[in-house]
Amino acid sequence: MEMLDSFLQSAKEEFVRYADRLRADELLAAARLIWDSQAAGGRLHVTGIGKPAHVASYAASLISSTGTPTYFLHGTEAVHGSCGQLAEGDVVLCISNSGETAELKATAAAIRRNGCRVIAVTGNPESWLARFADAHIFAGVSQEGGPLNRAPRNSILAETLALQALSVVLQEKRAITPQEYVLRHPGGTLGALRENEK
Repeated sequence: MEMLDSFLQSAKEEFVRYADRLRADELLAAARLIWDSQAAGGRLHVTGIGKPAHVASYAASLISSTGTPTYFLHGTEAVHGSCGQLAEGDVVLCISNSGETAELKATAAAIRRNGCRVIAVTGNPESWLARFADAHIFAGVSQEGGPLNRAPRNSILAETLALQALSVVLQEKRAITPQEYVLRHPGGTLGALRENEK
């Protein structure tokens, strides 16, 4: 239980520290790339390798449900044909804590060769991916927590919060109504319109 308590304390500290460091100017720069792409008929995609790939899948679903159609791009399959889902002028969010992952570097380069813009979400603003990208959102922590302090834990919290925050910026601009939201999410309690929303 001592290690569990230590992890929960680290998660609490890192979450609060990162929330205070999340920069509105970075989110707005990323959002503007997305808005400009959409205005020209482009689309948004999200990709990552390993654990960030799961964050990418969640982010694509969340952002889609809140008014910005978004597609998951498989981080390694992208260089084996899945870049075919991209069209020139699209934007791709690339998630990597280190910003140095070899597979994602290859994918980011392929994305750029296909005429798309890159938004990096990393824990290292000086990394290859951050410098390669057209825009960067910092999502860094000082410790992962847990045994060995290596498995992605707290960095996943930061990446998730960064993309949730971006989804808020995009949704505010889109200004979808409760009725439009229900069209995207008709099932479950979220799909139940309240009387005053009909």
